[in-house]
Amino acid sequence: MIQRPRGTADRLPDAAPAWRAVIEAFERECGLRGFQPISTPTIERTELFTRTTGAATDIVQKEMYSFDDRGGDALTLRAEGTAPVVRAYLQNGMHNLPQPVKLCYVVSVFRYDRPQAGRYREHHQIGAEALGDESPAVDAELIDLLWSTYRALGLHDLRLELNSLGDADTRPAYRQALVDYFTPLADRLDHESRARLSTNPLRILDSKHPDTARLCEGAPRPIEYLGGPARAHFQELRSLLGALEIPFQINHRLVRGLDYYNRTVFEFVPPGEGAQRTVGGGGRYDDLAELLGGARVPGVGFGSGIERILLGLERLERMPDGAPSVAAYVAPLTAAALPEALRTARRLRQAGVAAACGFSAASPRSHLRRANGMQARAAILIGARELERGMVAVKPLDGGRQEEVPRDRAAAAVRAIVQAAP
Repeated sequence: MIQRPRGTADRLPDAAPAWRAVIEAFERECGLRGFQPISTPTIERTELFTRTTGAATDIVQKEMYSFDDRGGDALTLRAEGTAPVVRAYLQNGMHNLPQPVKLCYVVSVFRYDRPQAGRYREHHQIGAEALGDESPAVDAELIDLLWSTYRALGLHDLRLELNSLGDADTRPAYRQALVDYFTPLADRLDHESRARLSTNPLRILDSKHPDTARLCEGAPRPIEYLGGPARAHFQELRSLLGALEIPFQINHRLVRGLDYYNRTVFEFVPPGEGAQRTVGGGGRYDDLAELLGGARVPGVGFGSGIERILLGLERLERMPDGAPSVAAYVAPLTAAALPEALRTARRLRQAGVAAACGFSAASPRSHLRRANGMQARAAILIGARELERGMVAVKPLDGGRQEEVPRDRAAAAVRAIVQAAP
């Protein structure tokens, strides 16, 4: 039997309420702040990611799903959410709109990675970007948007970690300071970090290897190398977060996994440690548009994995429960009643009552068993007697008393049962 690819997951109907709750909470918070939805293609030109993400990053070296199409174009399944949005901003002339342009999205992201809890080769993200304004107040609003989304869902124990990576003019000095620090310690670094020493030393700070992580505690800190503008930006951001009463901790090892970040980087993490500790995060990327061939466009944004959010809700026992999918189940008790059962179900739906219909004649017990399996609130029984009298029998499925009502009163009867339910 053919099975789904490794690292992917089927989303079954019983998971839909929790997914819907996450997306609705996010979209509600976005709407309150004037963020507009955007959709970009699932496939992009490969160079969009190789040019922006960083040639030495794990994403480019190990994780992208890339291929040549029949026309010879090098394409890649969406490897992250920000670069496609910036590409769309540039390509569609969105610099002509009032700035900042505030955009939000819900997307699938594809990365070849070792599957584990909360990490799939196709995973799903909520994300937001604000383009065209370099004020630290924009950073604060993006952080507040994600913070408020988590709080609305009941994720109250997440910790905000914050850092600043400075600007391009100070990055070479910081990079060299890391090389000078780690070179004498190279034989104590894990294999991957030793390779990064010559390609991307900032990524050593993100190592999960215990021995390397201990060595990182004494490494030079990005904040020590900030220029004046970046230092003032970071100070103002911290002040604004204080005004918004969003607590945070400075994490000097926080660098994120993409090379285009500058200045602000942040993550929300749950209690405890582990490879899957980050629920969501992002940062500022003022030079990203130039990497794509456009003019400089300051920007800041974030992404948060829906699967990671659901793990957090499960950990706190706050997984949303869904309402029953139907309010009424219409049961034809005879073959002659089937046309009227279908008409009754349609009248219920036209009146705004969710209804399912049995597709063949069966006994009342058989139909009621199916109605209870659907968690319907009421069953509407139509047999020979009801057909003859132009009536339907409405039975509450919580044990209430069955009653006959005219066909055109069925919707009102079901609504009364639903409203009376605890």
